[in-house]
Amino acid sequence: QVQLVESGGGLVQAGGSLRLSCAASERTFTNYRMGWFRQAPGKEREFVAASAWTGGNTDYADSVKGRFTISRDNTKNTVYLRMTNLKSEDTAVYVCNARSAGGTVDYWGQGTQVTVSS
Repeated sequence: QVQLVESGGGLVQAGGSLRLSCAASERTFTNYRMGWFRQAPGKEREFVAASAWTGGNTDYADSVKGRFTISRDNTKNTVYLRMTNLKSEDTAVYVCNARSAGGTVDYWGQGTQVTVSS
């Protein structure tokens, strides 16, 4: 199984920046598509960003394009989400996701709270 441990969440002023980290226990880290999702109170969980196995193919939700950047370091089994120009609507619990190469198995982190004050 893959265990995901997140860090980097916290309270930030609107317009500020944070970098979230997700450390995976799986040694075959490159076999997983890594991504970030978020869920705000009263809202559905939504996709934020994802990075393919090699890190060369990324995908972003329209709401975060140009502001968030996902990256991964396979040697450290770690995926990052750099968030800039944060807005109040970015406030949510951010959850790290690992999807197997076959797309049939998902692993989820415990979530880290990001609160953007205005």
